[in-house]
Amino acid sequence: MNEKMYMDLENTYGALNYNPLPVVLERGKGVWVWDTEGNKYMDMLSSYSALNQGHTHPKIIQALTDQAERLTLTSRAFYNNKLGAFLEKLTKTCGMEKALPMNSGAEGVETAVKCARRWGYMKKGIPENKAEIIVCENNFHGRTTTVISFSTEADYKKGFGPFTPGFIAIPFNDIAALEKAITPNTAAFLVEPIQGEAGVYVPNDGYLKKAYDICKKNNVLFIADEIQTGFGRTGKLFACQYENVQPDIFVLGKALGGGVFPVSAIVSSAEILSVFTPGSHGSTFGGNPLAASIGLAAIEIILNENLTQNSYEMGLMLMKKLKTLKNPHIKEVRGKGLLIGLEFKPHDKTARQYCEALQKEKILCKETHDSIIRFAPPLVINKDEITWAFDRIEKVIG
Repeated sequence: MNEKMYMDLENTYGALNYNPLPVVLERGKGVWVWDTEGNKYMDMLSSYSALNQGHTHPKIIQALTDQAERLTLTSRAFYNNKLGAFLEKLTKTCGMEKALPMNSGAEGVETAVKCARRWGYMKKGIPENKAEIIVCENNFHGRTTTVISFSTEADYKKGFGPFTPGFIAIPFNDIAALEKAITPNTAAFLVEPIQGEAGVYVPNDGYLKKAYDICKKNNVLFIADEIQTGFGRTGKLFACQYENVQPDIFVLGKALGGGVFPVSAIVSSAEILSVFTPGSHGSTFGGNPLAASIGLAAIEIILNENLTQNSYEMGLMLMKKLKTLKNPHIKEVRGKGLLIGLEFKPHDKTARQYCEALQKEKILCKETHDSIIRFAPPLVINKDEITWAFDRIEKVIG
């Protein structure tokens, strides 16, 4: 079949809830992918940061195939011989004590919400059904009904009500608003250290630390959604580490599955996770031996191959180059590590049109909203590949 036939087949039988660029991919290696016609592209999206280790990393594929031949699923009705080692590695990497594994990032957020509410009732003494969780405007934490209930993006909510109560939205990067929003019924503050889907918005220096301190002062859990920013993406292992903040709960996903399998988790203290008891929460696939084997390999690659440091260095290089672009319509280049947003002022071209033009130059990236392009290549990218990419970005945008 040719590319058009593949696209027509998908559009005919699939719900049209995405608007992909017109390219049909069939193979990937490192930072590169190939379409069904044999054309080679650089992937500068990394499946929204799920491919920090690069496409088809041999150690992850080996972990996948070795485990797939032995045992893939037991459910949590039984122990398996892979989950414990994975949880040990994950908790020690996070500087935490316990973890609760799930599958998708949205499931991780849902788990954190349930944990915070139950902690509020059992530990803080909030009256039943009165717990509040503070979130930030323009957040993106997933697509479930509860999660979109605290989104402020109209497109995510239209036609999906009624919505789950119990959430208070405040402006991002606004300490005064956080202080004002806290009440005796506040169980948690849920925040992305960098707002990715909103357009790679980086808060002011000191924001996360001040927010953490306010939470501690008021006996409120500080929950960091590092699903997209975690595991080296921003040039630190976790973005909170830029301000030496250790959250009460990490929500993790995406790169935790190495780009080959959905793996997510919340990671916290034994005291906080003690609110879960047998039967109170679960997942048939969460913590399965295949996911555990892949997750363990995914973490080891980030640590052993120094991908966090590479992200920091290559991010500085790419950011510096992007800031030399002479396009008068560029409003700002911002980000940390290899999570970079390029925002345009309103003019006659949309970010989507720039992405379509970049595709013709064999660079794959994606717009977020109408005016922002997100550049987030796999963390294995090297200097020559950064230069190769920028030459084409400059041709299209500069």
